[in-house]
Amino acid sequence: MVGPDGALPLPWLADALTDGLRRPAHALLVHGPEGVGQFDLAITLAQAWLCEAPALTALDRKPCGVCGACRLVQSHTHPDLLVLLPEALREPLGWASLADGEEGGGERAGKAKPSKEIKVEAVRAVVAFAQTTSARGRGKVVVLHPAERINAIASNTLLKTLEEPPGQARFILACGAPDALLPTIRSRCQALPIALPPADVAAEWLRARGVADPAVMLAACGGQPLQALEWAEEGIEADLWTQFPSLMLRGEAAPFTGWPLARLVLALQKLCHDALCVASGAAPRYFPSQAVKPGASLAPLTAWAQALARIARHSEHPWSAGLMVEALVEEARRALAPQARAPRAGRGNSLHLRA
Repeated sequence: MVGPDGALPLPWLADALTDGLRRPAHALLVHGPEGVGQFDLAITLAQAWLCEAPALTALDRKPCGVCGACRLVQSHTHPDLLVLLPEALREPLGWASLADGEEGGGERAGKAKPSKEIKVEAVRAVVAFAQTTSARGRGKVVVLHPAERINAIASNTLLKTLEEPPGQARFILACGAPDALLPTIRSRCQALPIALPPADVAAEWLRARGVADPAVMLAACGGQPLQALEWAEEGIEADLWTQFPSLMLRGEAAPFTGWPLARLVLALQKLCHDALCVASGAAPRYFPSQAVKPGASLAPLTAWAQALARIARHSEHPWSAGLMVEALVEEARRALAPQARAPRAGRGNSLHLRA
């Protein structure tokens, strides 16, 4: 969202914001690669629609950042804005102050693992919210993110309201996987795509936030600056990332014992991708070219890729973390070894897990 200084939080969103403001749609689908700011753009659009400062034209209205409505959005207390997130994303996205009761009650939510879905009870609350009168007279805005987390029953509950919003209600659905939405949901929204930002712009933005060697971290995250910043804040630095392939080749698990298993599996999948590229005569994508050593064979790399894909589907299973990290690293060492044979199921620390 736009703060009192009037600056956009992510500079590469300026064109998409202008594009969105010039569309008189009652429902927008903001989509693009993960980690480029879909949620930030959705909130900024909502803030612009609710902003009470005078503007030259209704279509070009950007949020001023200082009026009463903008300050209410900044404090997450605007009565005409409803931000709907899965429980598991509220705190990471800074919206943990949302009422616990929205998805089934604070006491139950505190005992259960936070849900990653947007459930039907929450969508029913959205429908009721959209049908009430605007408190400040500039309409009602609902932001749903990530829209692909709306389960099937909740999607069907939303359809009628999304097609014919009552009064001045407007919807912004933000997501990274629009194909995961029901076609009937997509057809009721105007698509507003966001592309990966230019590498130099994203690198400069990361550098201003204290990320060392931002070009390496940006490549590690596939050009997604928000993910690169998150990794840097969690202690994954460019030096460690550059050394990652050689550490795997030597079977050194110690530097990664504190990593979440899902993060380690993702890093290994990226290394496997780049090793396959090098083995096929192509340039790596996620690691510096000098970091990925040639010599590994296609057969064990392909088998490793398949094993990692199976493991990724179960990365949140309550494994024994220490043993799992050792097994993952050992499998990586075998697959990356020059002229290695394809691993055989059921031997050593092989990770041929069954779904």
